Amino acid sequence: MKMMKVVMKMMMMVVVLLPVLCGAARSCAESRRVYAENHGSIPAPQTLISGEHLRFCPRDYTCCSSHMEDTLTQHSQQHFLSAVRDSSHFLFSSFSHTHRRFDELFRKLIDVSEESMSEMFTHTYGRRYTQNAHIITQLFTDLRRYYTGGRVSLAEVLDDFWAGLLECVFSLLNPQYELSDDYLECVRKHSEQLLPFGDRPLKLHTQVSRAFTAARALVQALAAGREIVSKATQLRAGPECVRALMRQWFCPLCRGLPSLKPCHSLCLNIMKGCLANQADLNSEWNSFIDALTVVVEKLGGPFNFELAADAIAVTVSEGIMNMQENSISISAKVFQGCGIPRPVPGRNKRSAAERDAKPKFRSFRTEEKPSSGSGTDLDQLVQELQARLKPMRGFWLALPHTICSDEHTAADVTNEEQCWNGQTRGRYLPAVTADGLLNQLNNPELELDVSRPDTRTRQLMMELRAAIHTLRLAQHGRDTHFTDGELEPGSGSGGGASERFSDDWPEYTSFSSTRNTPVDKPLRPHGRPRPNDWLRPQDTPTNKKKIWLNGRSQSDALRPSPALPLMFCFTLCLCL
Repeated sequence: MKMMKVVMKMMMMVVVLLPVLCGAARSCAESRRVYAENHGSIPAPQTLISGEHLRFCPRDYTCCSSHMEDTLTQHSQQHFLSAVRDSSHFLFSSFSHTHRRFDELFRKLIDVSEESMSEMFTHTYGRRYTQNAHIITQLFTDLRRYYTGGRVSLAEVLDDFWAGLLECVFSLLNPQYELSDDYLECVRKHSEQLLPFGDRPLKLHTQVSRAFTAARALVQALAAGREIVSKATQLRAGPECVRALMRQWFCPLCRGLPSLKPCHSLCLNIMKGCLANQADLNSEWNSFIDALTVVVEKLGGPFNFELAADAIAVTVSEGIMNMQENSISISAKVFQGCGIPRPVPGRNKRSAAERDAKPKFRSFRTEEKPSSGSGTDLDQLVQELQARLKPMRGFWLALPHTICSDEHTAADVTNEEQCWNGQTRGRYLPAVTADGLLNQLNNPELELDVSRPDTRTRQLMMELRAAIHTLRLAQHGRDTHFTDGELEPGSGSGGGASERFSDDWPEYTSFSSTRNTPVDKPLRPHGRPRPNDWLRPQDTPTNKKKIWLNGRSQSDALRPSPALPLMFCFTLCLCL
């Protein structure tokens, strides 16, 4: 009995001395120092105190007061949001950077194309072109409107352009006749049978619709990607997430072990729970990146925007040349279908200035070749974006791993024994849960309501699907708003059935990363369209202007044809 009393006294002494012994073994000095340096000036306890007041950390003896725990909880949330932003920064910056550079380059290519075409036509046709330059100006105005997102049909744009050009050139080739607005309208209606410009309208439509549709879809998708990343990373951590974040990052400090990092698997479970909604974006996100990659490749190859913009002037000149060469037969067919118009009174011969006019084509100089503001051309931008897109696939599933791989966030995956497992130092035993909201039912670190999908996440999925739809149509040269009308050029283009994509640029059977187009090489034909959703003052029936176009251009070189002036004079003589 006496021995039993002695044993009981010794046990009581151990119980009384245990906090003192623990305090000696786990001093709060290091926790006080770390807390003061990083979180605030409120002094931490000198020694371990009872943890009954704790709401997040284990209610054991602790170095944290209630105020300290609240402060650390706020810092854990801030640290989490900062980690998400830092990990996704390359995504946001990549979309922002490439969007700006592609947009600058596309706009500059359009500007240079218009300037080059105006200069070439001015040198070739002189005053007669400048008096009727509104036809070309309106074409480029409509192309810019389409590129910048206007609800414009490229097919209608091109049909209007070629129809207006047909009226002008037909009036040129028949200056001895009075051509009323009604008569010119009849000429326009016969264009489908006449094919006055040969196959150039169809070629122009095919090449321009591909290039402009792909370019617009690309810049819109890059802008959409930037906004989606921004929205997806603007998080508000829920109560369960905050509790788990505090438990993994700062409960070691409250236990007097501020340098102890959370186990890698513990970190993964908590991040997968906190980022469960982002993981649900992964499927649509990967489809978006894949569709974007295809459009980028097309822009660097068969849908090359730079070649399309370069070649508009040549294609239009070739169409005019075709009509001039066949002017007699075309006029005869028009007279047969629309009747012979009244002759112009007193017009017997052409002026000396008209007889002596000699068109001259010239090659583009090196300094006129367009490039981006930083000196990189389309091929280089395509390669740069392709390199940036590759690591973007699977980003949202990889985000928890990215965050937990940071040495400041969690212990190394190989350090399984000397890490914080949520309760103490030691191995983390639970398995790592799967990705996505539904799989968080099995997450041992968070209790999430998986029955209510996140509204913002569903909205982002819809935005991704809309972008994917636009990109997939653009892969085939089709526009979202004109999926039917854009398949075939209209009657005004002198085309026919829709052309398949078998006539891609000769050197672009596939994307070439080392394309170098010499300046003295031919500019390839391309085309453009414009919409008639508003009536332009220059095109009203009471304001029809005549334009003198007798130039010739060849697809294999931009050189003057010595025979062209003679041929044109001969043609007009026959008409007279």
